[in-house]
Amino acid sequence: MPLRPGLRSKLFSGCSEVQETIVISRVHLAVGICYDASMSLLNKNAPLGLVCSLLLATMAAGQGNPATGILDFSARITPTAARPEPVRQFTFYILTKSYADVCKEVEAGDVLIPREQFIDELKVSPELKTWLMAHEILDLTMPGLDKAVTPDDVIHVPEFLLAYQRSNSGGVTNGIPKPKYAEADKTAHPEKYEKQKQEYYAALKKFIQAHPETENGMELELDGVNPQRKWVKLESDHRKRISRLAPDMAQTKYMTTKVDTDLDGHARLTGIPAGNYWISTLDLNANAGDARLRWDVPVTIQAGQATRIDLTNLNATDARAASAQ
Repeated sequence: MPLRPGLRSKLFSGCSEVQETIVISRVHLAVGICYDASMSLLNKNAPLGLVCSLLLATMAAGQGNPATGILDFSARITPTAARPEPVRQFTFYILTKSYADVCKEVEAGDVLIPREQFIDELKVSPELKTWLMAHEILDLTMPGLDKAVTPDDVIHVPEFLLAYQRSNSGGVTNGIPKPKYAEADKTAHPEKYEKQKQEYYAALKKFIQAHPETENGMELELDGVNPQRKWVKLESDHRKRISRLAPDMAQTKYMTTKVDTDLDGHARLTGIPAGNYWISTLDLNANAGDARLRWDVPVTIQAGQATRIDLTNLNATDARAASAQ
């Protein structure tokens, strides 16, 4: 409805809040919507500020919020040799950061002790620490350890020497040299002790070189000094901390909203600010048959538009493979 010049001057002369930059066509639309209400207020000598507030509120309601969009998605899992099944009543989180990157952020603040520091803090001989530093091995009880342990290693690493002696004791190995030095001579006759000790080491090294198979089974005697068990526990505790802290960080720092799917595996969200997001299940698995899936799928919300996406096996992560890493 056209606005008479006199009425327009009367409406705006006392409204300091109204800016002259408002497009006149929008004012016309707003006045057309609330004309009767404003005229009623004016006839009752209502303050002009109240009339202006009504007009501005009507304009804002008419314009809506053009900076938001709609997200519409469905989630389905296809088990092996089976039909797709909807992911029913499952919670999905809309994040402003990839959950994988959230986990990396948590890991950066909870760093696993370096391997070198771990070895240095072990309560084993310095010779064994040096050997571990030089080899990509922590499990001293693994089959085939003898392939990595040389005759020199057996002689110079006390733990290896003791394991070799034990695995070949009791007459199970014919011809193996026997030490002639006695611990009593270590202080009473140190020169004699050292000479006989070196002679024994030389004879034993020569014997191992001639009979490498005698190293087989020494790994069974190293369980007491095996660092692998402690290292596995450190890694396990580290993963548990990440699994506990990452979901909390994702929800408190990066979550825009969350939604539960319906019985058809469908969900729809409105009023999402335009921008880049990730549809995530965090560390929760969606299960169907033999399938265990997680999603962390990027999506872009555009202002005034509806974005549609299908969550399937193709854009999911196999949770079983992830947990095995």
